[in-house]
Amino acid sequence: MSKIGYARVSTKDQNLNSQIDILNEYGCERIFSEKVSGRKYNRTELDKCLDYLRERDTLVITKLDRLGRTTKQLIELSQYLAENEIDLEIIDMNINTKDAMGKMFFTMMSAFAELEANLLSERTKKGLASARSRGRMGGRPRLSKDKRETVVSLYESKKYTINEIIRMTGVSKSTIYNIVNNQTEEKIGEK
Repeated sequence: MSKIGYARVSTKDQNLNSQIDILNEYGCERIFSEKVSGRKYNRTELDKCLDYLRERDTLVITKLDRLGRTTKQLIELSQYLAENEIDLEIIDMNINTKDAMGKMFFTMMSAFAELEANLLSERTKKGLASARSRGRMGGRPRLSKDKRETVVSLYESKKYTINEIIRMTGVSKSTIYNIVNNQTEEKIGEK
């Protein structure tokens, strides 16, 4: 049950010292810090911090916006922490998920996450239904039988590399392997 701190500033000109001092005062055993925009999804030190945290540890931050600038980021992070039984302490808001108000904060963030997921699902279903009503089907169109046979023939001839087959047919590497594997499975099934 360790307190682990995370400090972040957005630009290289800004200074992390005040956040680090506050996190030290709050008894953080280890502090991860970085200078990167909160809007970026690739935040190396935050990722390291999350990997380092264990069940019943507490992530300590000075302000909520240190974790992220978008609602989606904050919701995803709160879900991750809740699922991994990691507490969160936000110093300037006096929130700690070990107490009733902190738990309410987490519950609200989780509720927003669930609402967002449900709304996205509803929009997707409505969009697909609308497209179907206009005769459109989702997904990529299936390759023609002739194209699949050409791919198998070129592959089995062993005269061409995969990259040459890609250039000749315009079919991706993974699709070539899928076609060849399916062809092999069909031949085995016929025996």
